[in-house]
Amino acid sequence: MTDDLIVHAEAALARRLDPDVLRRAPASVSAVTHRGRIIAVASHGEPRRDGATTTPGTVFRIASMSKSFLAATTLALRDEGVLDLHARVASYVPELAAARLAGKPVGDRITLAALLSNSAGLAEDNPWGDEHLGESRAFITDILRDGLTLSAPPGTEYQYSNLGQSLVGRAIEAVTGASVEDAVRDRLLAPLGLSDTNSSAELYPEGADLAHGFRTFDDGGSFTLEPYVGTGALGCIGSLFGTVRDIAVWMHFLGSAFDADHQEGAALSASSRREMQVARTLIAPAPCRGADRILDGAGYGYGLIVEHDRRFGRIVQHTGGLPGFSSHMRWHPASGVGVVVLGNSDAFGAARIAEALLDDTLIGVDAPAAIVEPWPETIAAAQHIDELLRTGRAMNDPDAWARAAPLARNVLRDVPAAVRTRQLGIAVAEVGDPKADAPPFASRVVRAPDPSALRWTVPCASGTLVCDVRLVGLSVPIVQSLDVRAAGPDGRKPKDEAAEVTDHYRVAFVHER
Repeated sequence: MTDDLIVHAEAALARRLDPDVLRRAPASVSAVTHRGRIIAVASHGEPRRDGATTTPGTVFRIASMSKSFLAATTLALRDEGVLDLHARVASYVPELAAARLAGKPVGDRITLAALLSNSAGLAEDNPWGDEHLGESRAFITDILRDGLTLSAPPGTEYQYSNLGQSLVGRAIEAVTGASVEDAVRDRLLAPLGLSDTNSSAELYPEGADLAHGFRTFDDGGSFTLEPYVGTGALGCIGSLFGTVRDIAVWMHFLGSAFDADHQEGAALSASSRREMQVARTLIAPAPCRGADRILDGAGYGYGLIVEHDRRFGRIVQHTGGLPGFSSHMRWHPASGVGVVVLGNSDAFGAARIAEALLDDTLIGVDAPAAIVEPWPETIAAAQHIDELLRTGRAMNDPDAWARAAPLARNVLRDVPAAVRTRQLGIAVAEVGDPKADAPPFASRVVRAPDPSALRWTVPCASGTLVCDVRLVGLSVPIVQSLDVRAAGPDGRKPKDEAAEVTDHYRVAFVHER
């Protein structure tokens, strides 16, 4: 897949990074990655407008992409037993108890989990947060003591709160006795070898290839230098600087937690990394930019946005934006493909670019929505039912359904055997008799949403039978539902062209491993 993947990744970069896109930032780097390695990259411009050209090693500010590092550090401390995600944050940050909703104190109801998943009831604060990134801890303490005003009951709805996430950093400092920046470095950056990633421009050596920030107010016609927003009490939500190379490693470290052969890793366990990439707070409407994309849902996990794309399944992402910078990272855990885009203008639109790059690349290689390994019992039941259909026994033997596979007792009560036989006869009348020379069963599986279920096809004289089986997970799984219906040769119902019977859930069979 890699050679084909590189071809499509390079084509996506060439197609999407046209002059009209690039003119909105003095410099940028866009990279397509695969399992932590950059496979295609494009850079443009002068990061400091001093004649030096941009390279994959140029350091950009990644802004709110920093929140994923904050969340991972929090989970690492949780795993160490020193933080409780479901404890009241006021036990770590007592000043938060003064927060009010409709005039009533509710701050002692806010948990770390709610802050991390942006459901604490704190109002969206992006413009304010950008301006106050460098404020002192004393300044923020005074704000908390005065009492924050909530706009929703804690734990009820999504509102993106920089201030709320920064309170997670204060909790980290309360239990570690160190700055949150040091906690992130010691638990993540150093163990993972992310040497290009730092919390402040001052931490880079003199002469480092560090991009300056710029702003434009005429759509890229002209740019003015924008000084770095300082790193202070809110710094943990957006202070990090990094390179596409480091972000490639970071995306793979997180995304690989879904691999069957995942590595636990010294920095954070695979189970905790998966926790970050599960939608916990519904985002409505879903953050979909592409004209051709359909999202079945999206939500905020812990420090990350999780999209459920109808075609590609789980996609994980986060944007970063500060005056002078625009950044975005997104990855597709099933294929290991990721994209990171960094630009030194807040008008650059890194998220829009990265979304198009990832979609183009995944479409080009026909990436799966997921890698699913069905239970052996699921495969055995499906193959047995497949044999009954192809040999005609399901049509001619009145007891065939009862012997199709180990069945839960509801199966033949929900649809009695005689009714199933009659329905199968109607379906076969539409599509013809099953073909004797059907391809191997594994090649006819078209869907496996999870290990307990399979969808496969039985080719017939003038159409297709589409079969679904789902098992219940007892100690020995048994069939709880079984459905067979007619479809056209292309796998669609003849009278319902919108009713897809195939999707892109790639199946890994036990006997193939």
